Formats: sequence, structure tokens, C-alpha cells
Amino acid sequence: MPGVALTPDEKLQIALALDEAGVDMIEAGFAAVSRDELVAIRRIAKEVARAKVVSLARMTKGDVDAAASADADMVHIFVATSDIHLKYKLKMSRGEVLSLVQEMIQYAKSYGVEVLFSAEDATRTDLDFLAEVYKTAIRAGADEINVPDTVGVMTPSRMAYLIRYLRERLPQRPIHVHCHDDFGMAVANTIAAIESGSDVAQVVVNGFGERAGNAALEEVVAAIHYLLGARTGVRLERLCELSRLVSKLFGVPLPPNKAIVGENAFSHESGIHVHGVLNCPFTYEPIRPEDVGNVRRIVLGKHSGRHAIEWALKNIGAEPTESLVSCVMAAVKELAARKTKIDENALKEIVSRYCAHTSSVG
Repeated sequence: MPGVALTPDEKLQIALALDEAGVDMIEAGFAAVSRDELVAIRRIAKEVARAKVVSLARMTKGDVDAAASADADMVHIFVATSDIHLKYKLKMSRGEVLSLVQEMIQYAKSYGVEVLFSAEDATRTDLDFLAEVYKTAIRAGADEINVPDTVGVMTPSRMAYLIRYLRERLPQRPIHVHCHDDFGMAVANTIAAIESGSDVAQVVVNGFGERAGNAALEEVVAAIHYLLGARTGVRLERLCELSRLVSKLFGVPLPPNKAIVGENAFSHESGIHVHGVLNCPFTYEPIRPEDVGNVRRIVLGKHSGRHAIEWALKNIGAEPTESLVSCVMAAVKELAARKTKIDENALKEIVSRYCAHTSSVG
């Protein structure tokens, strides 16, 4: 993510939290980038108890050497395959890329590690050539393959087609999918891929990542569990805690309307919604907030109705008489119009003024 740089200690803190949350793989970093990065990956590999630790590497012996020396369980090796990358970045022919894939995967396997192979910009690569690249990688020893939507140009239907296309043509290997959010489609494309035969979702906490980010771990996991009726090893009740940790260490605040883990994900202000939620939460909530480590909030504001006011008054121990409810509702709407936050203290102040007024009138 642009502007974010973590210390080895911070990376380890996040890795341990991910491991505790039950993720299967942790891509701990890019060992060849710096000595600090290599040391961080090595520490993570040593201290993580459950998850498989992965190090990223380009198609160079130096990168593979660094990844292997970091004690990673798996080396994630990648090369671009789209014509635009071949022409303007790599300046290589398709044949040269195929030869490089074979050579470097065999080299990585010589270290005795598992190898994950990515065809960077796969979703803009000619399909016949893409299938040939993956076949070459598998023949060379790749244990798993990854399909990156590097610039986020896919739609769910196109992603589903691509995964089915590859499944029909490749030897049986676990297929990862790696989606970017340039058009806001990362989570939807990831779920479409899983529905169509992809085995692994590469995700990031809070969707934080390059440019517009990547598919968000918490959204993908929740969708797999609740919408697809499948299961991952992730402990859903840890999602909010994990989200807050990453937000804090990255120094990037979480949008309040962030799905699953945002402060407003289970917040209700509209009178119609509050009435329904107070009677039965599932009227306006698809899942229970506590299941993902979040909490339900009834917010007082411009759109509040009598049911919300009555509920809030009971919560602070006040008897919600008709007169008091009407008074509080008018005061709440007036404060909301002035963009004043109406928390418990503000509510108590309104009730106190109401009691003082009624006593003086009496």
C-alpha cells in the first residue's frame, strides 16, 4: 500500500494475529527487497505456529535465493504474461518467457520448498498463451498456480469463465485468485472465482493494497461462510480485532461504512430500520454482528423515530414517557441539524434539562 512501511516487529505482530485468526497462508514479504524484509520473513517463519509462510520472488536467481534463505515454506514466483507487459516492461517474447518460467521454477524447487507460480496480469493475457504458461509452470514443478487480476479489469462473469477455462485445460493443481479493486470488483470477482473452482483466495486485511487495494479478507471470508455456505479455517470472531490492528499499524483509518468490520456496518438510525431491528435483528442485518467481532449500534440522529428514542432512554435508566420521548426527539433532530454528535452524555443532558423544566413548571 503506497505510503505504508512496517518494521519487522510490526510485520511479526500482524503475522501472529493472522495465524491466531486461522488463515492458511501468510505472504510475509519480498525477501530480496532489503535485509530488514528478509529478517522479518525469517522471524515470522520461526514464530508462526499454524500458517504456511510465503515469500515473494521475481524470476531471478537472486530473488529465489533470498526467499529460500528466509526459511519460507513456499516461494511465490511470478512473471508478467500479457502482451503489454512483455512489450513495455519485460521486452521479451512469449517463447523467452516460457523458457524463463521453466528454468526458474526448477531452480526454486531445487531448494526443496513448495512453489506457487503467478502469471502477472493474467486477466489481460491471451488465453491460449496463458494456459501454456501455466502448463509449463506445472511441468517444471509448480505446486500451485495463481491467477492475478493485476489491474482489476475483470467482472464476476468473466472471472468465472476464466477459472472454468483454466480448470478444463490444466493438470489438477490448487488454483489461487488474486484480485485488485480498481473498479470496486475485487471481492465480487474473488467470490465468482471460488464459485467456479478456484481453491484459494488471496486477500488482504481491510482491502489495503496497491492503488485501490485488493479483495478484503473479512468480506471474502464472510461471503464464503454466509453466502456460499462453505467454510474456511478463519475464526470469524477475530475479524474486527484483526482489522483494527492493521488499521492502527498502517496508520490508515477505517471508513465507517466498511463492510463487516466498519463502525457503521451494524449501525441503525432510520426509524423504520431501528423498529425492525429492535423487534428482530435479522430484519435489517444479514448476520449477527457478534459473530464477526462487531457490535450493533442504535444511533440517534436526524432520521431517528420514537422506537429508537424509547430504546435509548431505557438504556440510560429513564422512563420513556410520551412527553419525554417527544421532547428528546425534537432536541435530537435539532442537534443533528447542527451536526452535533448525540452520544449518551448528550442524551443525559437533554433528559436533565427536561426534568429541570418540568420541575420548575410544576
